Amino acid sequence: MKLDKAEARALIEGRHGDPFAVLGPHARGDGATWVRAFVPHAVAVSVVAGPHAWPLQRRDADGLHDLFEGETAVRGPYQLRVRWGGGGESVVEDPYRFGTVLGEMDVWLLGEGTHLRPFEVMGAHPRTMDGVAGTAFAVWAPNASRVSVVGDFNHWDGRRHPMRLRRECGVWELFVPGVAEGTAYKFELLTREGQLLPQKADPYARASELRPATASRVAPLPAVVPPSPARQAANALDAPVSIYEVHLGSWRRKPEDGNRWLPWDELADELVPYATNMGFTHLELLPVSEHPFDGSWGYQTLGMFSPTARFGGPEGLTRFIERAHAAGLGVILDWVPAHFPSDAHGLARFDGTALFEYADPREGYHNDWNTLIYNFGRTEVRNFLVGSALYWLERYGIDGLRVDAVASMLYRDYSRKAGEWIPNVHGGRENLEAIALLKRVNEVVGGERPQAITLAEESTAFPAVSRPTYAGGLGFHYKWNMGWMHDTLQYMGRDPIHRPYHHGEMTFGLVYAFTENFVLPLSHDEVVHGKGSLLARMPGDAWQQFANLRAYYGFMWAHPGKKLLFMGCEFAQGREWNHDSSLDWHQLHDSRHAGVQQLVRDLNRLYRASPALHTQDFSHAGFEWIEHDDARRSLLVFVRHGRGGEQMLVVCNFAPVVHHGQRFGVPAAGRWVERLNTDSRHYGGSDVGTPLGECSTEAVHSHGRPQSVVLNVPPLATVYLELVR
Repeated sequence: MKLDKAEARALIEGRHGDPFAVLGPHARGDGATWVRAFVPHAVAVSVVAGPHAWPLQRRDADGLHDLFEGETAVRGPYQLRVRWGGGGESVVEDPYRFGTVLGEMDVWLLGEGTHLRPFEVMGAHPRTMDGVAGTAFAVWAPNASRVSVVGDFNHWDGRRHPMRLRRECGVWELFVPGVAEGTAYKFELLTREGQLLPQKADPYARASELRPATASRVAPLPAVVPPSPARQAANALDAPVSIYEVHLGSWRRKPEDGNRWLPWDELADELVPYATNMGFTHLELLPVSEHPFDGSWGYQTLGMFSPTARFGGPEGLTRFIERAHAAGLGVILDWVPAHFPSDAHGLARFDGTALFEYADPREGYHNDWNTLIYNFGRTEVRNFLVGSALYWLERYGIDGLRVDAVASMLYRDYSRKAGEWIPNVHGGRENLEAIALLKRVNEVVGGERPQAITLAEESTAFPAVSRPTYAGGLGFHYKWNMGWMHDTLQYMGRDPIHRPYHHGEMTFGLVYAFTENFVLPLSHDEVVHGKGSLLARMPGDAWQQFANLRAYYGFMWAHPGKKLLFMGCEFAQGREWNHDSSLDWHQLHDSRHAGVQQLVRDLNRLYRASPALHTQDFSHAGFEWIEHDDARRSLLVFVRHGRGGEQMLVVCNFAPVVHHGQRFGVPAAGRWVERLNTDSRHYGGSDVGTPLGECSTEAVHSHGRPQSVVLNVPPLATVYLELVR
């Protein structure tokens, strides 16, 4: 039973790919048990079981003095008593006496790529085996010739804890006794040719070190958050959804304390009540999954299961979400399945081959971001990504996932010149594998977590993004309306004297408004890369800039579609967003900025309280034009309809002139009461409006309707009037 010299040397040099074949206990036919252990820096090792002890022989003769082996009579659990070269003695567990980590069903499902919750078995899981506490490790690396788990517990020595390969699924596994929660670890791999790779962080890690450190940390699997009918109702298509998009690292910092970030609990103390007071229904967090580079804002993520350490441990995120939900505030996470960075400690050529990414750079390299593209056609990769989506929704109770860069996933020629991309099997440009993945994600979310929503950042005319998969769609609940954002911002940036010639930029969105379930996004992308702030993009002097922005917000909140506004825009921050510094909260000492903040607060409250403004966002029945072609005066007039007969008249004037005594046809007789006027003095406006704040209809034909009202229309303003029968 003595190990031959070649195998012994391969073991000690860290080249042996089957450690359980040579280490640990091995029963002999005569009833004896041969035990072998690799214990660097030991001078003597014995097997102990209760009162019994069996010394093992040291391989000094071969110069392999860290290897100990010998015959014992042990029949069950045992430990190793080690006398160390530096003095002292300890009793340790032998990881190679424990059984397999993965169950047979897990192995089969992982191999097939259909394990619905791979995070339950992959990665690092604190557990007890045979009464011994430790951590079970599992990592997918089918093309490696040896994989070890390394950490402080073994001096980052890849020779000490080589893992067992489950060949049916390409997963390496090992239970390491004594490794506790919080322990830093990585995986050390040899390629199939025997080349040592940079140590890799765990793709399934649930916690990570704070950058620039790159190790994973052992963390418990969060408990499942029970389903919530209240959250399902708040996320529904007919619910008011007003999203406050936040980059946590720059929402508010503490300059008096080294310009530090707010940790999770302080964010819960400050951000949650602020967003609630502002009337928003949801927070959307730029990616909080672990990422190495601050300047990517989280969009170059490597921790698809790991909340970033920037704001504290994973349990802090759990508390933050609980606090948000207790305040009636939903939480949406940005989720990035389109690409990942090529950092050496990450997923790139994980086992020496293109494992997670496409091998051909025409498919696997993203030109815009210098990142790698997931191999959407590989079952294990799809399983990894679907599992990640379900993990955040189930284990943290996240309300939804905003899926980043969907357009880049859908098309093989996205941002590529001719000859730089590979057609699909039919010769087309669509990425059929990515389409299948997105459908699968949405079907799993719908089946396993029906209270949750998915939102697509998709900037093309790809059809049926927010339609069910059974109807030929991608299955998203919502789609960002990038066309509306582009057209309307372009219009608002024009001098009012030129706006009559571009009137269609404000009305074109209604041509296709009901083809998808749209979110109207004024996101972080509109206040970076030299674009300036939203306020700075408005024309005119300071008064007109603020008035234009207020009028635009009024138009946006009245327009069909859910709402999204990036942080700082709610108080008209004057400068472009900088991810390295706090928002300019001091600007709220200026009444003009405070006025915009109050307007957004009031818009949210009106929006939530008025069924006409949200219950039929995605139906033609919810919208009616009154006046859409008065380009000369830059006027838009329309009515929003609720399911219960509620009506809200909206008048938008994008010219800096007052229109007195204007008659507009309305769909119903009665009193029309002013609910909000963006030109109000409370917001910094000139306070032009209809006398007494209301008007009654007259039986005078106008705009093709038998009833009409007469209004004073303020300059650069949007006015809401509700029908009171």
